[in-house]
Amino acid sequence: MKFWIKKIIGFILCFLLIAALLSWIVMSLWNCVLVAVLGVSVISFWQAAGILLLSKILFGGFHKSGHWGRKREWREKWAEKMKNMSPEEREKIKQEWRNRCNMWGKKES
Repeated sequence: MKFWIKKIIGFILCFLLIAALLSWIVMSLWNCVLVAVLGVSVISFWQAAGILLLSKILFGGFHKSGHWGRKREWREKWAEKMKNMSPEEREKIKQEWRNRCNMWGKKES
């Protein structure tokens, strides 16, 4: 079998394994916690998979770029802003962020 076919099959198997594991976790948590606390019905594995998919659609969405694309866009936007600032303005912004980070216990390097 060709290398790229093995990679595709491996990717599909990993995806299915992760989906099954997440569905099992949702089912277990639902059946252990919500049944006892709220008195809701026990759910099956497939119902848990459906809840997982529904929550992804409702709360996560299916963005083309995903999380990493938004992070890249944010970084590019700030790089553009920094490029248009004078050296004094850039240093002032950097110092502001250093002060904010120091507030959370990080050491200034």
